Amino acid sequence: MKPLLQSDTALVTGAAQGIGQAIARALEEEGAKVFAADREFDLSLPGTAKTLVEKTVQTLGTVSIFVHAASPPRKEAQNALAVSEAQWREMLEVNLNSGFLIAQALGNHMRERKIRGRMLFVTSLHAESPRNLPHYSASKAGQTMVVKELARALGPSGIRVNAIVPGAVPGAGFKGAPGLVDRIPLKRLGKPEDIAPMAVAILSEKYGAYMTGASVVVDGGIALYNWLDASS
Repeated sequence: MKPLLQSDTALVTGAAQGIGQAIARALEEEGAKVFAADREFDLSLPGTAKTLVEKTVQTLGTVSIFVHAASPPRKEAQNALAVSEAQWREMLEVNLNSGFLIAQALGNHMRERKIRGRMLFVTSLHAESPRNLPHYSASKAGQTMVVKELARALGPSGIRVNAIVPGAVPGAGFKGAPGLVDRIPLKRLGKPEDIAPMAVAILSEKYGAYMTGASVVVDGGIALYNWLDASS
């Protein structure tokens, strides 16, 4: 069977571990050449997004796929009165600002070269539901709207932009509270390898050709309940 992403070239941020790493590996398995970016590019610093795009294009020649999975480590249960200004700015800079700037630059790159590109943001259920992590939730809510705006702007050029919405997947400081598994209909926490195949499907033309501006939930059913409310 022909690989789904044969001849594609991809930039994946947050590719050193977790969901980003799993997606990068899955893209490679389906034939894509991947520029895997992580700690060597500090996306919290001004100008890094532009530098990363330039380096990726220099390395790959062209870019047809962009996946934004980068996100700073975070502490659990850090409510709106506990988050520092530095933490707030870092989270918004990495998740939202850099994600948008990279997508904007690559969108122009794809349009100029008439590439039918695809972009995927790794967002969160907490884009719509607060979780005592205001900087994280706000950045993910912002990403959700960025996906919609980019999808409208780039759709006429044949460029698709979507989001994948993981459920409870340990990593980046998240472990899962005791008893959480009991509240997940599929009775287990998620794994990065649960998210990556759906990411590949969305990014492929075989399965995702008519998808843009969408947020696809892969969460084991946890969003069927308010997992922050023990009474639900």
